[in-house]
Amino acid sequence: MTAVTAATPTGSADPSHASHRAKSSAAAPGVPTSSGRPRVLILGGGYVGLYTALGLKKGLRPGEADVTIVDPRPYMTYQPFLPEVAAGSIEPRHVAVSHRRVLPGFTCLTGAVTSIDHAARNVTVEPEGGGDTLVLEYDHVVLSLGAISRIFPIPGLAEMGIGFKTIEEAVALRDRVLDRLDAAAAMTDPDERARALTFVFVGGGYAGIEALAETEDLLRSSAAQHPTISRTDVRVVLVEALDRILPEVGEDMGRWTLGQLRERGIETFMERQLKSCVEGHVVLSDGTEFDADTIVWTAGVKSNPVLNASDLPLDKPGRLRVRADLRVSGDDGIVDGAWGAGDACAVPDLTKEPGNFCAPNAQHAVREAKVLAKNLMAVLREEPTTDYRHKYAGSVASLGLGKGVANIYGVKVKGFPAWLMHRGYHLLAVPTFTLKLRVLLDWVGQTLTRRDMTPLGRLSHPRDEFIRATAKPPERPSSVRDKEEQAAGATS
Repeated sequence: MTAVTAATPTGSADPSHASHRAKSSAAAPGVPTSSGRPRVLILGGGYVGLYTALGLKKGLRPGEADVTIVDPRPYMTYQPFLPEVAAGSIEPRHVAVSHRRVLPGFTCLTGAVTSIDHAARNVTVEPEGGGDTLVLEYDHVVLSLGAISRIFPIPGLAEMGIGFKTIEEAVALRDRVLDRLDAAAAMTDPDERARALTFVFVGGGYAGIEALAETEDLLRSSAAQHPTISRTDVRVVLVEALDRILPEVGEDMGRWTLGQLRERGIETFMERQLKSCVEGHVVLSDGTEFDADTIVWTAGVKSNPVLNASDLPLDKPGRLRVRADLRVSGDDGIVDGAWGAGDACAVPDLTKEPGNFCAPNAQHAVREAKVLAKNLMAVLREEPTTDYRHKYAGSVASLGLGKGVANIYGVKVKGFPAWLMHRGYHLLAVPTFTLKLRVLLDWVGQTLTRRDMTPLGRLSHPRDEFIRATAKPPERPSSVRDKEEQAAGATS
């Protein structure tokens, strides 16, 4: 384990940690050492982490603080575009924002946080790809760890299911869909063929419906390229525990969306739950059974479990307790030097009655991060903080190419106009001009040419071809070998 050297910074809110810092040993390569400035450590490089860092980069005075951002991935994923990545409308790299590229002058570490000891003001990090465990010390920590998929102990789910929160999962789903179509085209067993062409989506929230709708669009286009597969051969299934979908756009628009999905031939099992999917045999709570090779799990999220390995105050669901100014707060008041926002935090919603919290979505996360950055700088300068307050504007959702639904400040839009609103809003919201341009060019290219439906699932196994080349070649059949030997003897 490598501890990072750090001296007591000037302007530190709590000098009592100097004795702990003095015990640290030599710093690891690439990890910042003491500069005498306050150290800000940002845990998580998603919406909150990146936008907090961008706010600090813009607002900090030269030499005012040292900033380090830690995340298992060296980039931020613009998650609203994942369904279009899965559908092949946007290239995967075009929804990834490189931390190092947009945060010059800050230290970016690629690693997973394993524990947080705020009393000692340090965090333990396991670097990705190996190396010594790091202990990073700080004066202010921003907890923007986000959420992970909420998985229930359903038999077979861990073995058969795939989530939909990362670029890797979106690409894997696309390749899985195209691979199953290719495999089914060569199958003669009707049961195996039906299983390969059955795609199940569990969860009718924003992510689940967009993923389902875009995937169905991809399936329809891809099936047309297989002479032996018709659209009616493909079975797309939605399983939702509630009696409605897309709560983000309101009950009326949710019902309209459900009707649209059914018109497209998507089977919807409402008020049903997935009970088992062992070896792809799907069993629902109403007794319905069928086989499927592809099961996509989008049934909600939960707070990052790393918070459990900390001494910070959590609420009953496991979220970090924060005030409206985004400082962590426990039963004894403000926890000095600790900040939090985003999906893993219980952020009070000041636009509603007391006891309500902001929804875990990108709209709040980006705005919370900007307030957090300003408040952190205010504390460094011994200035007052401001509370986060934002009335939820509504949502826009894509339902496939040329189809969408939206509810913005009570204005309900559906069909092609809503789809244009979805694309326009997110094109403006995606960070950096470079990504905006690349995404726009992806859309223009798709409009002018047909959708690319080449499966690249073998990219995850790049050595397979090399391994096959090293294998011993098969022997010639003995009958052929005997004839060749006789022919060779006759000519000698």
